Amino acid sequence: MHKTILTTPDGASYPILTGSGLLNTAGAEIAAIKAPCRVMIVSDKNVAPLYMEQAKKSFAGAGFTVSEFVVNPGEESKSIAVFGALLEAFCEAHMTRADLAVALGGGVIGDLTGFAAGCYLRGIPFVQLPTTLLAAVDASVGGKTAVNLDHGKNLAGVFHQPLAVICDTDTLQTLSQHEIHDGSAEAIKHGILDDTALFEIYEHGDPESSYEEIIVRSVIYKSKIVTEDPNEKGVRKLLNLGHTAAHAIERLSDFGISHGHAVAIGTAIVTRAAVRRGLLAADAGERILFTLRRAGLPVVSPFSPDDMARIAAIDKKAAASDITVILPEAIGRCRMEKIPISALSALFADGQEAPA
Repeated sequence: MHKTILTTPDGASYPILTGSGLLNTAGAEIAAIKAPCRVMIVSDKNVAPLYMEQAKKSFAGAGFTVSEFVVNPGEESKSIAVFGALLEAFCEAHMTRADLAVALGGGVIGDLTGFAAGCYLRGIPFVQLPTTLLAAVDASVGGKTAVNLDHGKNLAGVFHQPLAVICDTDTLQTLSQHEIHDGSAEAIKHGILDDTALFEIYEHGDPESSYEEIIVRSVIYKSKIVTEDPNEKGVRKLLNLGHTAAHAIERLSDFGISHGHAVAIGTAIVTRAAVRRGLLAADAGERILFTLRRAGLPVVSPFSPDDMARIAAIDKKAAASDITVILPEAIGRCRMEKIPISALSALFADGQEAPA
């Protein structure tokens, strides 16, 4: 088991545990940092049949009183309606500020549970038990929680740091290849941002035998960024590499293109744009595109630059007439650049695949 401690500027800290068999010991791990109380485990109808009973047994065995709340899988559950239903379930279970919500699943479940926990009674603690590679390397760490609105993704949310993150790598065995590829996109993103060794695992290594190292390297990097900038006022914006286009692509596809696949396309777009604008060497750009493809990820958007820019203009990252985009300068180093919203379409056009 590997332990990373994330410390925020206000002095709060929490452990991020990664290893095999941790779902069985999750209750005991949490009992060591919080007295047993009521626990609401939130999951979806794909994950619950696989791991709910195991999680409930783990927490009950450590002295917690356990209930559950199960939603439909997918982005449709990141809605105000489901968020409200979860808050009502907290009430029906007589949850207090001394009690605990637990997110058992992928990024959707983590976002939904964390947002509800952050709002209920003005904030109760919650724990992340990620069961997907994408959630393990990215979504479960850092305290960003949200649900979607009709106008866009993640437009209602709060920063609410978890009490702990416990990633049992055994749960990755039940993922589809599509879900593995989703997580790979975020891990490759971390490699492009700051970790050439992580990038090289995907470029010419064997990711399937390296998941624990991939998760740990991603968590260490993201923890460093979140510690410095917990509320995304500065350097944490780097983590949005590829995401400006990605969120637009997700919405334009009515979420038929999953988050990780959209991030891969968005990363490819800003990579090509950076090369064409002289910020990134052509060979480095080719390495990034090759590595995304090697991980089974798409690198071409089915939507026009104008359509993507139109949706991105109302994305949560837009401020007034400007938006901050992340552009790679080398593998292991990226830059933040504030551009006018009106310049987004041209940026995305520079990132289009070159004509055959």
